[in-house]
Amino acid sequence: MLSSVSTNSSVKEILQYTYPQLYTGKEWYIGFNAFDPALGKMRRKKIKLNSIASLTQRRKYAKEVIHRLTAQLAQGWNPWINAVSNKGYDTFDNVCERYMAAITKQYNDGIYRYDTYVSYLSYLRNIRLWNAHRHVPITYIYQFDRAFCADFLDYIYIDRGNSATTRNNYLMFLSVFSAFLLQYQYLQTKPVEGIQRIGKNVIKKKRTIIAAKDMERLREYLLANNKHYLLACYLLHYVLIRPKELSLLRIGNINVGQQTILVEAEVSKNRQAAYVTLPAKVLKFMLDLNLFSYPSNYYIFSKEFRPGSDFQDSKHFRDYWTRHIREDLKFPPNYKFYSLKDTGITEMLRSGCDRLSVKEQARHSSLLMTDIYTPQDIKDANPLLLQYTGVL
Repeated sequence: MLSSVSTNSSVKEILQYTYPQLYTGKEWYIGFNAFDPALGKMRRKKIKLNSIASLTQRRKYAKEVIHRLTAQLAQGWNPWINAVSNKGYDTFDNVCERYMAAITKQYNDGIYRYDTYVSYLSYLRNIRLWNAHRHVPITYIYQFDRAFCADFLDYIYIDRGNSATTRNNYLMFLSVFSAFLLQYQYLQTKPVEGIQRIGKNVIKKKRTIIAAKDMERLREYLLANNKHYLLACYLLHYVLIRPKELSLLRIGNINVGQQTILVEAEVSKNRQAAYVTLPAKVLKFMLDLNLFSYPSNYYIFSKEFRPGSDFQDSKHFRDYWTRHIREDLKFPPNYKFYSLKDTGITEMLRSGCDRLSVKEQARHSSLLMTDIYTPQDIKDANPLLLQYTGVL
């Protein structure tokens, strides 16, 4: 973080100017010099007066303008900067550091979830790296404008080739960061206003289902190479516990007698505690791994996916999938670790499980969300209902 001394010196540098004066001759104008932060040097400003026909009116007008300009310059106004207060002169890097300190405090106070906090830090880091490698990087926070945001989003979507969803996520973060800048009066308008999201009808979420033969290959491979990672795959596929939730799951959350797993509110994506069913197949595999011989407060998936006291971010599930599963089994790129959950929901529906039960196991907010996974080949009439007769 920049010190207050360096911040003050940058403000003093920007506030450099010469007093406005009237210059007469073939061209009448008011002239003065002011520091241009974008160029890093003093720059001449001229206000032409030849359009005023009467010389008397020129002098009167010039006197009024010089008086006004002198007062504005003394108060910190700069003709090359569209900033109302000295806060607009603060450096971009300094403001980024202050924002990081603010969201860190909010995370520590329980306002932000861990994954949200980490995502925001990542978004900001990438924006700063991109700016640092630009031909002319911005230096001051007033330069964080709509053009800057639009150029960065083009870099994400076009130059870097990320998905429309990723581009929309960055736009969302830019909006959050802009709100911070507005709240603390670094800016007077929100730079992202007018920049549109790419519509959902354009974004087609890939719901890649893993073929049955490949699921069998995966099981055989992990039985031979990493049984604890296979347990993670089981919990994602059969119990539909999300990777982030898996990383925070502890042994004490498992109730062997009831065959349930408690996903606590602090862990759950929707911040609501819920019990999910633990199929006998998964429970038996846990027993085979002697999972319950470890302390109840241990994370189920700590270092090397074994029970332990050290928390491991959910990224290690994806990394193992990419480096080992995909390479060794020659899986296509659209087979992802999260595909196990998609495949699990699809297979539950295909096997005849009712939608409400699947919704509750997946902890979806509505049946509409569960319907997204419903395979086309089972969107016909339910044979269990064809001969149904009620009491009416």
